Amino acid sequence: MTKSKPPLAARRPHTATFHNQTREDPYHWLRASNWQEVMQKPGALDGEIRAYLEAENDYFEAEFGSRTSDLQETIYKEIRGRIKEDDSGIPSPDGPFAYNSRMLEGQQYPLIVRTAREGGPETILLDCNTEAGEGYFGFAGAEHDRSHRYLAWAADRAGSEYYDIVVRDTETGADSPEIIRDTAGSYVWNQDSSAIYYTEYDDNHRPFRVRLHTIGTDQTDDPIIFEESDPGFFVGVGRTLSDKYIVIDAHDHQTSECWLIDAELGGPPRLVDARLPEREYDIDERDGLLYIRTNADGAEDFKIVTAPVDNPAAENWTDLVPHQQGVLILDLIVIKNHMLRLERFEGLPRIVVRDLRTATEEIVGFDEEAYSLGMSVGYEFDTSVFRLTYSSPTTPSRTYDVDLETGTRTLLKEQEVPSGHNPDDYETRRVFATAPDGEQVPVTVLYRKGTPFDGSAPALLYGYGAYGMSMPASFSISAISLVDRGFIHATAHIRGGMEKGYRWYAQGRRENKTNTFTDFIAAAEMLIEQGFTAKGRIVAQGGSAGGMLMGAIANMRPDLWAGILAQVPFVDVLNTMLDDTLPLTPPEWPEWGNPILSAEDYQRIASYAPYEQVTAQAYPPIFALAGLTDPRVTYWEPAKWVAKLRATKTGDAPLYLKTNMGAGHGGASGRFDRLKETAMCYAFALNAVGLEGSFGSK
Repeated sequence: MTKSKPPLAARRPHTATFHNQTREDPYHWLRASNWQEVMQKPGALDGEIRAYLEAENDYFEAEFGSRTSDLQETIYKEIRGRIKEDDSGIPSPDGPFAYNSRMLEGQQYPLIVRTAREGGPETILLDCNTEAGEGYFGFAGAEHDRSHRYLAWAADRAGSEYYDIVVRDTETGADSPEIIRDTAGSYVWNQDSSAIYYTEYDDNHRPFRVRLHTIGTDQTDDPIIFEESDPGFFVGVGRTLSDKYIVIDAHDHQTSECWLIDAELGGPPRLVDARLPEREYDIDERDGLLYIRTNADGAEDFKIVTAPVDNPAAENWTDLVPHQQGVLILDLIVIKNHMLRLERFEGLPRIVVRDLRTATEEIVGFDEEAYSLGMSVGYEFDTSVFRLTYSSPTTPSRTYDVDLETGTRTLLKEQEVPSGHNPDDYETRRVFATAPDGEQVPVTVLYRKGTPFDGSAPALLYGYGAYGMSMPASFSISAISLVDRGFIHATAHIRGGMEKGYRWYAQGRRENKTNTFTDFIAAAEMLIEQGFTAKGRIVAQGGSAGGMLMGAIANMRPDLWAGILAQVPFVDVLNTMLDDTLPLTPPEWPEWGNPILSAEDYQRIASYAPYEQVTAQAYPPIFALAGLTDPRVTYWEPAKWVAKLRATKTGDAPLYLKTNMGAGHGGASGRFDRLKETAMCYAFALNAVGLEGSFGSK
């Protein structure tokens, strides 16, 4: 069968000069000049750019998509078979009702439902399948008001993260004809159900403002409640669990600031404490006292302080849980008589429960080598019950209600795997790789028992390593499809995340960013040295900032990889950080550096930016995925990267770009459509290592 000819993007002169350095960017033309319009109206994309993206899609389909369609369908059915399609969440009580979401067999989106608190017939408040229609449907959740009569729900219909808020009367089932258009997706009811606080974007797609929409009035009349002047700060709105305060937060990746509005009285927001560079804090409230999680005063791994609501400035902050090096406080929840905090200690999560009446504490943890742990409390403040969710790479998710007064732990739900799953068939290990500077990098490994450790097994190595986000060691219904075919599935907990505390994050950002890349390479080399796999048998996978990682390790060590999966990859780092009109650029400067103002930052980013560092060398097979309406990693980043790779690389290893022309950062919106994308990626991984086909076969 004749091979298709890969599309070659035109090269056009374009230069930019910063810090007396001029760089050429011949694929700059792929960045649509009207990108803001394209985010909301994909049809507005320039015809020549569209033609190139569609040519790449056609090439992918001809060379790989159609050839592996049977394999993709097989994997898709396997993964879907592990989903209980008619699945229900767990009811969350709130006053006279209990709210829940349910999935129906064969349906892509949830139903939002409620029953009387003590049980009885169910009322469907919202059927997202009906509302979705045939196109993209990004559901931003639903929130009932305090009277329980009205339901506000929000959806994005382009993948661009512009959300329209609709108000539904739960007694009649009818939606109000008024729609709060083009919001940023963060919203909350006021106390008497007469109005909704919501966030909106500026012209560059940054959530910068809070308005108040009074039901029954024109949106153009909505007053501004709060407006952020710094383009590097994003704004959100919510409320305390106690229901007493509306909270407005302004933040970038390292600095935050909170404002309070009395939920009963309304009025202008009141500042908690003014922002200080690299100081973060978030708040909850109980009985007139704020409980604040913060890294103030050098508390690198965070501490908890209290302050009176009436005088909450930092000079009145009093330590409640002092900072303890190496014990990272991740989250804080306050209910009537208890405070819950989620911590990470020695790489593993744990929940610490503090009785606020007696100051006694109890730790909730588990004994596996690697696991994931979460906590929540639903809608109610006056409760002694919290919800605990636990899973591990071998163990499906289990959800418990824990009564803090009685000590009773009730299993509410265990994730069902309809096609069958025996945890005893698999093993999870936590192993460590030695980084070039001696740091020990944790790696979570999942494999089927009996898998040989003689280097013959292929491996998929996943990494992210940015923004302090830690990768949980949780159960994946998808990974089993690779593991059952003999793969080692590994997650590298590299620097840039916070798996080993805030220090782990700080050592993987800005001037230390290359540690992220060398940690990942060290993880691969450790897997090879310990016999888990062999050089050239590893498929690397990462998305978004993890896609930057993929681009960097492809440039640095192309010989290690059998293939690279780069999902919505942030690969054009230098040009993006030089473009302050893009939505995320100013907020990202604290993470990567500001190459506009700093020649040092410019040089450093240029030295590792994947697009800049593409060279004439033999790259492994690469599969890049993009979303046309993605406001986070714009479509032109992977498009430019692939175009440059095509024109520069040596050898004939496959290079594919697939752009979802109707979706954004998260890919397809429906739960089954997302599984199809996963199946496509896994088919690529299997071909890359020569299992169930290869790139040379037709």
